[in-house]
Amino acid sequence: MSRVFKGRPVVAGAISCEAVVSHGGFNTLASFQKSALMKKKQVICSDQNNPDLYNKLLTGKAVCLPQTIGSTTGGMVLHAVSAMGIAPAAMLFSKHIDSLAAAGVILASVWTGSKIVAVDLLGDDFLEYVKDGMTLSVAPDGTVTVDGE
Repeated sequence: MSRVFKGRPVVAGAISCEAVVSHGGFNTLASFQKSALMKKKQVICSDQNNPDLYNKLLTGKAVCLPQTIGSTTGGMVLHAVSAMGIAPAAMLFSKHIDSLAAAGVILASVWTGSKIVAVDLLGDDFLEYVKDGMTLSVAPDGTVTVDGE
């Protein structure tokens, strides 16, 4: 059984990928810094303060989150991991996307040509329903279909 959520596309795109879920704020710099600085081929979340995502693969995944937190470099970090080819496939926000994440995904799309599909305003029900490993399909209009358990 699938469940459908409707959000607002920030960086539109059509993708299908696996979810990883953070119920707390997502610290972009702390999550990507170690893998990016070591020029790894994929990102393993290095934010020890995020028990939902710590040590989990982020590259190519749909990161489901309420919003990002932390350093003002967050937007530039998203641009950098996109340019390196190690970014998540999507960032799906239950709340309004914050300005730093919005800047990062938009700049990545414009400057690198590599999209991090971003949808916000999916609602708290979305974040309560989606679980790690579920397959998500995102449509360009901001519709997210979650393949159920």
